Formats: sequence, C-alpha cells, structure tokens
Amino acid sequence: MSQLAVGEPLSTANDHIETDSGIPLFPVYEESAGTPKPPPGEYPYARGLYADGYRRRRWTMRQYSGFGTARDTNRRFHYLLEQGQTGLSTAFDLPTQMGYDSDNVRSNGEVGRVGVAVDSLADMELLLEGIPLDRVSASMTINATASSLLLLYQLAAEKRGIPGDTLNGTVQNDILKEYAARGTYIYPPRQSMRLVTDLMAYAAQHIPSWNTISISGYHVREAGSTAVQEVAFTLSNAIAYAQAAVDVGLDVDEFAPRLSFFFNAHSNFLEEVAKFRAARALWAETMRERFGADPRSQLLRFHTQTAGSTLTAQQPLNNIVRVTLQALSAVLGGTQSLHTNGYDEAMALPTQTSATVALRTQQIIAAESGVPDVTDPLGGSYLVEYLTDQIVERSRRLMHEIDAMGGSVAAIESGYMQNLIEEAAYDFQRALDRGDKTIVGVNKYVQDEEVPLEILRPDPVLEHEQRERLERLRLERDNDKVDSALARLEATARTSGNVMYPLKDALAAYATIGEASDALRRAFGTYSPGRS
Repeated sequence: MSQLAVGEPLSTANDHIETDSGIPLFPVYEESAGTPKPPPGEYPYARGLYADGYRRRRWTMRQYSGFGTARDTNRRFHYLLEQGQTGLSTAFDLPTQMGYDSDNVRSNGEVGRVGVAVDSLADMELLLEGIPLDRVSASMTINATASSLLLLYQLAAEKRGIPGDTLNGTVQNDILKEYAARGTYIYPPRQSMRLVTDLMAYAAQHIPSWNTISISGYHVREAGSTAVQEVAFTLSNAIAYAQAAVDVGLDVDEFAPRLSFFFNAHSNFLEEVAKFRAARALWAETMRERFGADPRSQLLRFHTQTAGSTLTAQQPLNNIVRVTLQALSAVLGGTQSLHTNGYDEAMALPTQTSATVALRTQQIIAAESGVPDVTDPLGGSYLVEYLTDQIVERSRRLMHEIDAMGGSVAAIESGYMQNLIEEAAYDFQRALDRGDKTIVGVNKYVQDEEVPLEILRPDPVLEHEQRERLERLRLERDNDKVDSALARLEATARTSGNVMYPLKDALAAYATIGEASDALRRAFGTYSPGRS
C-alpha cells in the first residue's frame, strides 16, 4: 500500500535547513541577501552570455544516444532528428571508451551494452550514414580515446567530400575528471594531458569550428559531489587544461573560445539555477584575471544533462517529473544545449518511447512554458542571488585550495578530489538512511506493486555480429600499411611530436581503436590509482 501523507507535520521556520552543498536557508530573504548582478551579456555574465537570451536562439536539444552496433544507433539518430532533435550526441560502449576492440576478451558482455560499439573507420562510416555532417552539430562523450574518435569522425566526413572546416561539434576529451570521478582512463595523467593538448593543437588547424574539450562536472556530480564541488573541480580542471595549452605555445584567445563545459542538473531546483549562474561568473573572472583573456574567451558555454543518479527503478514514471524539473533548472540557468534522460534509465538504456518523452519534455518547455521569452527570469530573486553569491564564494575558496596543492593534476594524484567526493556521497546516503532526505518511492511513499515497463535489452547476437565484422575488416585491409602506421604512431608518442598526425594515418588505413590504443600503451604505459 502507498504511504499516505495526510496530516504530516511540515518543517517549522526554526528548523535548520540547508541545500545539498550545506548552504543555510532562511525562512524569508530580504533584498540585501545577494549582490545585484550586471545585465545579461555583460561581465561577469552571471545573468547570461547574451542580452536577448533564448529570444536570440533556443538551446540545442541534444539527446544522448548510442547502443548496439553502428547501424542500430544510426537508426536512432535518424528517428530523433525526424522528431525535432537539433543536434546529435553519441554514447560509446565501455570497450570503445577504454581502447579495447570488440573481440578483446575484456570486452566480453560489454559490446554495445551502454553505448554504440565503434572499432574502426568502417563503423564510424556506418554510424554517420545519411547524416548531413556539414549541417548537424555532433557531440561525442569520449575521453581516453577522444583523439581516435574525433579523427574517425573527420575521416568519415572527408570520405564524403566534407572538409574539416565545415564540421561543427564537441568532443568531451576531459580526462582529468575520469581520474577523479568516473574511471575510464588508460594512460597516466600527464601523458593523458599531452593527448588533450595534441588534439587541441590539431583541431585548431584542421577542424577550427570544433569544440576540442568539454570540461565535465556532470560525472563529478554523478559520483556524489555537491553543487559547490561540481563547480570548483570542473573549473580547476579547466584551468589545468588552459595552462597546459598555454605551456605548449597555444594562444589563449585562439583556443579558449572553443572550450565548452558539461554540467549536471540535479534535484535541488533553486541551488541548481544558482550553480549555473555562479559557474559563468567564476569562469569569466578566472579567464580575465588569471589568463588575461579577451571577452570572447571569458564566456562559459555549457551543455547540461539531467541527473541520471536521481532516477529510480521504483515507480519509474516519477522520473518524468524529476527530469522535467531538472531540465527547467538548466533552462532557467541559461544552458546552451540540453539532454533530458529517459524515465527508464535507472534500469536500462532508453527505449524509443522513453527517448521520445524525454525529447518532448524539452519541446514543451521551449514552446509552451513561456520561460524562454525572458532572459534570466529569476534574476533579482533574493534567494537566487544569495545562492549564486554563496556558490561563487565557496567554489572560489575550494579552487584556491586546489591551486595551493599545485593544481588539479596534483590534487587528483594525491586523492584529494576523490576523497571529498566520496565524503559527500557518504553524507548524502547517510541522510537518506536516517530519513533526513526523501526520495519519493524509495524511502517514502513506497508501493508494494510496480507497473511493468518495456525495457530495451541489447540482443546478445549483436556482439557476435560486431566481432564477425571486425574479423572481416582485418582480412580485407592492407595489414602491412596498418602495421607501418602503428609503428610510426608509437615512435611519435615516444618523442614530443603531435600524435594526431600518425594516429590519423593509422585510422585511415583501418587500424582499430584497440590497435591504436595499444601502440600508445606501449609508449605511455597505463595508470592505476596510487601509481603514476
């Protein structure tokens, strides 16, 4: 039976209430609670990057998609574009993320399971078949093997006569957060940072409209961090990337406008709105004061995804409400693009039905709510301005602590970031266990019987088909050409040369991602926590 809420006492005004980041909340806010902010479009951009906000341009509706083989995901791409999606976002399976081919023993049971399997240029060509690459922007959530995936995308476009300077999109390429929060790293941090800057330098010359890195707070938050930690760790990582690029001779005002960010839209609605505003202001301050960057380089452009960690397997239709509120917080916070999760994603990859509902959620906010008609409609709210100031101050303080340790790489190598995230996650779980926090349908308002849902289950036959496809590729390609290109890649990796050029040659010869990653493993070594 459902637990009834009739007559439940509410918290009184004297109770101590705080946000998930520990910011105290008072019963009523006065005008003096937060400092007034300059108008949208003016430094430090807390109220938005542009004066006319979404009147100028709606956010990009970019649903994250990928499962099974390249052909399966290509069908989903076409379906979503037909339904009004305005950009592509690709999820890759774990073997692709970790630099293993589908026929590697470590890939058993994981091929096409949490994303699409891409082993070679042949798969990328199939994945993008029929997609107008010069008109649709694409995002690829890939990190340790980001260099390979970006080059495969470029090669697939070139084979269709589409030059690199017409391609538009984003590759995540944020390896630091993998060490801090997620775990899909291959090489030691400092060698991985070299791959990041090699990619940035290559793309600046050959794919100039591509966003070469999307510094991600999303996964930091999914691992259990607070909103303040999400902002501080993300911007600290961004500083590390920017400094590394400057150190190898790149001009900050050439690469900084191509930096993008990726944030989480979590459940504490007003804190999330304030978080996005605070991140914009802190990044503008950092770029101006630390790097002397021009105004265009100070703009924090970000993609948002609703929080997968808040979705519940219990009463899964409730997730539609959660996703709607989280999406609305992202829009009120001024996101440039948005992914809304499917209601079934606590259990499996989204079905076509749940993916459609998720897309329609964005479309209803855009077309029916009236929210996009005014730039920063919550600007001036006593509470929102107070929360914005608090997140700026607390995040800045944490960033200074990381700076004092030698920056993000040092903080990650020492385990500092990881420990803070673990502590925050533990505290949140303890609060749930005590009943201090409520998740509807999980620790309150529980139902004994659940409504059965259709679940997307990848066909095990797909893994066999992918391996057969890979076997045929190895028989049909010029293996002498592949071996020669891989040898050049490994040799370049042992020097200070840019690995993107020999890597492109190898992939163009239909070397696999696993083979290319193995060449870099031999040159760079691999990484385990506690060992550099």
